[in-house]
Amino acid sequence: MSVAVLGSGSWGTAFAMVMADAGQDVTLWARREEVAATINDTRRNADYLPDTELPDNLRATSDVGEALDSAEIVVLAVPSQSLRDNLGDWGGHIPQESAVVSLMKGIELGTSKRMSEVITDAGDIDPARVVVVSGPNLAKEIAARQPAASVVASTSPRMRARVAEACATPYFRPYLGGDVVGTEIAGATKNVIALACGMASGMGMGDNTLASLITRGLAETARLGTALGADPQTFLGLAGVGDLMATCASPLSRNRTFGYSLGQGKTLEETIAATKQVAEGVKSCKSILELARSVDVDVPIVENVEAVVYEGRSTREVVTALMSRARKLESN
Repeated sequence: MSVAVLGSGSWGTAFAMVMADAGQDVTLWARREEVAATINDTRRNADYLPDTELPDNLRATSDVGEALDSAEIVVLAVPSQSLRDNLGDWGGHIPQESAVVSLMKGIELGTSKRMSEVITDAGDIDPARVVVVSGPNLAKEIAARQPAASVVASTSPRMRARVAEACATPYFRPYLGGDVVGTEIAGATKNVIALACGMASGMGMGDNTLASLITRGLAETARLGTALGADPQTFLGLAGVGDLMATCASPLSRNRTFGYSLGQGKTLEETIAATKQVAEGVKSCKSILELARSVDVDVPIVENVEAVVYEGRSTREVVTALMSRARKLESN
């Protein structure tokens, strides 16, 4: 099967490798010509996965038209907040019958749209063609071919089956799902919860605090998702608690690492300068909070992370604010 993966970051490259290992003919699009040339010449993505040798049936290009030509599956792996602009450039090149896969975990600023909604809107793509892949998928572990599983969700049984069959390998197990809303809400919100867990760890707090944040983070994610029409069971599976645990607990998690720096007292600007990239949860916390308010759902962890990122409040202030909420009895 012919596959185009648009985006040569860590997860885009790792997923391209998975599909190549599954026997597909994969073209990886990189924005910079020199990155594509290096991948083709050395079989490595030196910027993101320098220790991973890429399969021979994976090639790279900086020409998006070339990447998309006759692609049966188109995988989108760009930063969530740049998706709309990119689709404005790419929409006319995406083949009409292709499955369009989202690897992105975010909510669009300004519109509060999920990534599948942005794809259908900006790319003029039939919603039935959109497939969401989400789960506990830390790119470096998958690039090392360590066993992992993920949800492949779409409203179309045919499209989700096509994508699942194309990415199944001895180390990567896809599970079929029909709940696109829940899969996307879980994937986006867990990044914000991971920021909170990183902040707590950076402040020297222990496992009780982290377990509490993860558990209550799952509760507010599920509240938001079900208010938007998601299946509550989604949040108990790979796309929900599975992804949440990996992102909140692993030092490989960009969001947790970013939060850890904030918890140590560094400013947002200092953390961005040190990491040289912005974690998805930093950009999405505001749009997730706006989405939650639009359906009258209480998301206190998201609200307090947003206060640190956008209002300049200290991490100690928000911990106090979260704990002082216990003025009314809540179920767990």
